[in-house]
Amino acid sequence: MNLTQFLLRESWKHIAIATLTGSISGICSAALLAFINSALTHQDTSIDILFSGFLGLAIVTLFSSLISRFLLVNLAQDAVYRLRLRLSRWILASPLRHLEEIGASRLLATLTDDVQAISFAVYDLPFLCIDVAVIIGCLIYLSWLSWFVFAFTILFLVITIGSVQLLIVRGKYYMKFARDEQDRLFQHFRTITAGIKELKLHSDRQEAFFHEELTYTAKSVRNYRVTSFKILAIAVSFGEILFFILLGSLIFGLPKLIPVSTPILSGYILTITFLMRPLQSLFQILPEMNQATVALQKIDTLGLSLVERSETTPFTQPFPPQFQRIRLQGITYIYHNQREEQSFTLGPIDLEFQPGELIFIVGGNGSGKSTLAKLLTGLYVPEFGEIYVDQKLITNQNRQAYRQLFAAVFSDFFLFERILGIYLDDLDIQAQTYLKQLQLEHKVQIKEGVLSTIDLSQGQRKRLALLTAYLENRPIYVFDEWASDQDPFFRDIFYHQLLPDMKHQGKVVFVISHDDRYFHLADRLIKLDYGKLTEAQH
Repeated sequence: MNLTQFLLRESWKHIAIATLTGSISGICSAALLAFINSALTHQDTSIDILFSGFLGLAIVTLFSSLISRFLLVNLAQDAVYRLRLRLSRWILASPLRHLEEIGASRLLATLTDDVQAISFAVYDLPFLCIDVAVIIGCLIYLSWLSWFVFAFTILFLVITIGSVQLLIVRGKYYMKFARDEQDRLFQHFRTITAGIKELKLHSDRQEAFFHEELTYTAKSVRNYRVTSFKILAIAVSFGEILFFILLGSLIFGLPKLIPVSTPILSGYILTITFLMRPLQSLFQILPEMNQATVALQKIDTLGLSLVERSETTPFTQPFPPQFQRIRLQGITYIYHNQREEQSFTLGPIDLEFQPGELIFIVGGNGSGKSTLAKLLTGLYVPEFGEIYVDQKLITNQNRQAYRQLFAAVFSDFFLFERILGIYLDDLDIQAQTYLKQLQLEHKVQIKEGVLSTIDLSQGQRKRLALLTAYLENRPIYVFDEWASDQDPFFRDIFYHQLLPDMKHQGKVVFVISHDDRYFHLADRLIKLDYGKLTEAQH
């Protein structure tokens, strides 16, 4: 998809109106040149009449140009606005596992780099459209002056534009390679931020990463972009000098071949000289259009991938918070690794739980604990097996409603600065009470649902995440290694006070933990060993 198709899909009516007013502006611009040429060559027309016509055409040109530009500015910016929202909605509707396979770096590159490239291009689009309209209007005027000279000019322009277009296509070829490398560069940037501790603690690793990974990819992006921009610069310069050659041919060459009257020749010189500005602008804008086309192709590829896997079912009626039991029957999930022949299989798992249970999920690293938590919460869809809430089967039609039964704090949790989606009259009062219970009242304040700071230690940030889970007041809680970043004193509070309180409120509480000295507090221990489940009653 190119930029024109993208905008036509957004609103062909606006495009049609803008094209009409732009065409009027272009024709009027050409007519203004005709009036100027008539005045210069003293043709059989009164100067006063010419001036009146000139003034009227200038006003029409101004207003038609403004209308066209305003329409295109609104259309282009609205299109980018909707594109951003559409991409975000696609991502939100895509299954978690599919997003993990795509990778955060590729998603971020599309949301930032690609959308920005399109935004820059659509900013220039109104100017491009007016320039094209002016060029067409001027060509019509040239054909009216002399068909023979017009044919010569058109032939020259076709050769010029064809040569420039060949160079632009070549530049686009390298720009696509640069965009592919950009995805890898974003991955390296994520490595810097997420792996900064490991890089600082190992100088050789830091140097190897910097020189062998980051520098190599950044250099590839630079080289591809430099090659592309140099080719495009040659295209622009080549196009500009060819117009001077055209002027020289008309002035010095054409009169020697055929007789050309002075008014016609002056009209051609004046018009072509005027054409140089919109044509130069056109050549300068085309590289940005080229980048936008590459960006749209990237977005198309990502969008098709997201839409194909989208969880498009509407949000159904939520499950009632009071249920008798939830049952997992034969749940199986397989991690397919394209780089390795082996795959990891979790399950089959048969599990049943009911309100008021405190369940610990334990096992070694890589045993499947976090995967089980994502299956429990509906974030992963099992490849085999079924989940029932009482007697109701969980399907794609009600999976989103099923997820609303859960509040979770995962090990890789995200903390929002504002409490979103929780609408309570006394939200600030409740939050302040929980802050005191979590021993954060001296560090964090809340006003109108906004936390005063989240710039805290990891353990304290987890307490704020727990605060949000408290306010959600869901019937089922999942905590993935929540206590691992707490000091011994608050860890003890978590296991001996907070978890029992939730249990006594009738909540189902799942705790992924390695704290074996607290295992005796659980109603049940669910142990995973390389994807297989064993259960020990207490």
